[in-house]
Amino acid sequence: MESSIYQAFTSAYIREAAARNIRRVARVAPFDVCFRSTNIVGTRVGPSVPFIDLVLQGQNAVWTITGSNSMVQVKNNVLCLGFLDGGLNPRTSIVIGGKQLEDNLLQFDLASSRLGFSSTLLGRQTTCANFNFTSTA
Repeated sequence: MESSIYQAFTSAYIREAAARNIRRVARVAPFDVCFRSTNIVGTRVGPSVPFIDLVLQGQNAVWTITGSNSMVQVKNNVLCLGFLDGGLNPRTSIVIGGKQLEDNLLQFDLASSRLGFSSTLLGRQTTCANFNFTSTA
């Protein structure tokens, strides 16, 4: 993320985590925002941390990023927010990384210049590795 976007995003995330009594710890490179994981419960959709909602062109297009796609375990008992500061002059403002894409289905409609997305499949008790792409119809 471009630096000003990253700063606003991480500040809001840290506030939400603090409201849940999730304790911050020292950064672990390359990540700036890290937390002690001993009081973070694991769920079907990853660590129970604040969700991140990306609102894309209107309120009806919301991509929810859960703990499985936002947190990276970097050490025993330490989880870090898996987003990086891209600096002041990156080529693009925001790049969606591989961690955020794991176990999400994306559909690219090139003719209409549209993107469809599922948010995490873990909430549907499946993953991309075992998702049934065949149709029974």
